[in-house]
Amino acid sequence: MSALDFRSLKQELETRVLARTGSQLQNLGIELSPEGVRILGRTTTFYVKQLAQHCVRQLLPDVRLVNEIHVL
Repeated sequence: MSALDFRSLKQELETRVLARTGSQLQNLGIELSPEGVRILGRTTTFYVKQLAQHCVRQLLPDVRLVNEIHVL
């Protein structure tokens, strides 16, 4: 996958996650690598953490996913 592909995929993931979680998720970060996807951020509920993960899974169902969103 080229750098341009990674960039557009990252943008698509960020757009989907933010659209679904709105202002309930702060400091969203999505890191893509050949090994998988890592999502970062902060929220106040486990529900929002799960929503973010579900958004990524809809687009990339078979990749390794690490959810490092912290629930405060």
